[in-house]
Amino acid sequence: MPERTEDAVVVGSGPNGLAAAIELARAGRAVTVLEGADAVGGGCRSEELTLPGFVHDTCSTVHALALVSPYLRELPLAEHGLELAHPDAPLAHPLDDGSAVLLERSVEDTAAGLGADAAAYRRLFETLLQTAPELMREILGPLRPPRHPLVMARFGLVAVRSAAALAESRFEGQRARALFAGCSAHSMLSLRTPGSASFGLVLMLSAHQVGWPVARGGSQRLADALASHLRSLGGRIETGRWVESLDEIAGPALLDVTPRQLLRLAGERLAERYAGALRRYRYGPGVFKLDWALDGPIPWTAAEAARAGTVHIGGTLDEIAASEEAATQGRHADRPFVLLVQPSLFDPTRAPDEKHTAWAYCHVPNGSSRDMTEAIEAQVERFAPGFRDLIARRSAMDSTEVERRNPNYVGGDINGGAQDLRQLFTRPAIRPVPYTTPDPRIYLCSSATPPGGGVHGMCGYFAARAALRRAY
Repeated sequence: MPERTEDAVVVGSGPNGLAAAIELARAGRAVTVLEGADAVGGGCRSEELTLPGFVHDTCSTVHALALVSPYLRELPLAEHGLELAHPDAPLAHPLDDGSAVLLERSVEDTAAGLGADAAAYRRLFETLLQTAPELMREILGPLRPPRHPLVMARFGLVAVRSAAALAESRFEGQRARALFAGCSAHSMLSLRTPGSASFGLVLMLSAHQVGWPVARGGSQRLADALASHLRSLGGRIETGRWVESLDEIAGPALLDVTPRQLLRLAGERLAERYAGALRRYRYGPGVFKLDWALDGPIPWTAAEAARAGTVHIGGTLDEIAASEEAATQGRHADRPFVLLVQPSLFDPTRAPDEKHTAWAYCHVPNGSSRDMTEAIEAQVERFAPGFRDLIARRSAMDSTEVERRNPNYVGGDINGGAQDLRQLFTRPAIRPVPYTTPDPRIYLCSSATPPGGGVHGMCGYFAARAALRRAY
């Protein structure tokens, strides 16, 4: 525990918790981070989940949002050991005809693979790319008057639409539609839901702006770099320190937790109206995740898929939309949309010589315990015959195991709560400053606050700024 009552305590050491602590330390405050696990990182950790020498990320691997984040990109993380590896192409999307659509760093190179939709793709993304830094600064934060209203208006006109509607209206061919659908499916929403297009736009724009890199040596290196920077500023970190109640903490507390844990920790310290809003907070679908130790690279039918760090497996827009609709309605898809990452192709430190690692997950109903191993591996085998023969060992996590490993992932929801238009900017409750609570010494700094899920640290940054304005 901190020695002085005026010190701030951050509960949880995910990227948002560490970002909050760093911002407080930069402002001259003594800060201690309390983490229940044996290592920092939350969803940004790495472990040997399969065999010795194979490094697997327990959740996040691809860190485009860290590079576009107005906060994280300014921190000297390279000085604290973070090195990024960039795949040749951010993303591949295999199709049943044996080809793959590639999301390249260049808008023009991406458009070149889209046939008749090349011009439409250029019109959509070239304009957005011109103002990408301003746009990312606007959307990676709470709801507020925009500093760049024309930039936001241009984005909002397309982002407010559903992913399916935007893809079907802008593109004629299956290649462009499938590419956009796969990126939009990261929203964990039905692709017929208004606003789901925004996720596809942001992810594809980030690929063109900064790429989709991985942390060399595993995502743990990113968390460790944040922790090292915090310590250099005088901050303290205690791991293996579970907090059961906020009565244990003296001084302002910033919590990298979701509403369910906040209710448990704060007890009667929260006003009933606010506590009621937290109880009504909605969580989205969960994930079923597989990690593989492989005896060789994945043998994609479309050889160009080996150029990409991320591979979206799901065929057409209609197939992907059906899979995501099922998860949001409490059903399991027979042919789920699969998000796969093959980091060892570009970071050989993750596996022994001539061996590889990969992971994949699909979306499932919240809290699902169904084993989706066969369904996921069948989808990979569909586009990479012989894949199963390369599996030396696998690790499987259903949604209940995902939550057990990280309590913030309630029911396996890795976004910290549903991110539809109803709840994106009003998470966790409708308040002028969503990081505050009715108790002036309790703040929320998790992905259950704007701008939501992803390794960007902005929830932590804005929570720290709110605490500095209000508590000191």
